[in-house]
Amino acid sequence: MVSFSQARDMFRLQREAKKVKKELKNIHVEAEAQGVKVTVTAEMEVVSIEIAPEVPREKIPALITDALNRAMKKAQVVSAEKMQGIMGEMGMPTGQ
Repeated sequence: MVSFSQARDMFRLQREAKKVKKELKNIHVEAEAQGVKVTVTAEMEVVSIEIAPEVPREKIPALITDALNRAMKKAQVVSAEKMQGIMGEMGMPTGQ
């Protein structure tokens, strides 16, 4: 049976997790690959893709893929760092 204190702590942690999730939407991460710049949120949603005019048309798909993958990896790191504190409070392993 869950005590009132435990339930209150879980509710507080849920609120904190929702707050962090909102913050992640406002954190933008960028990555660039030879004239292609991708911006994503720390919640891993694409914000923008910019392609310089001098980028050869045939290279665009590969460069977008490269920049997007790197931006997503950076976003994962930022997201994990933000969530680490909450996970630690919940008694979950944080990888430290």
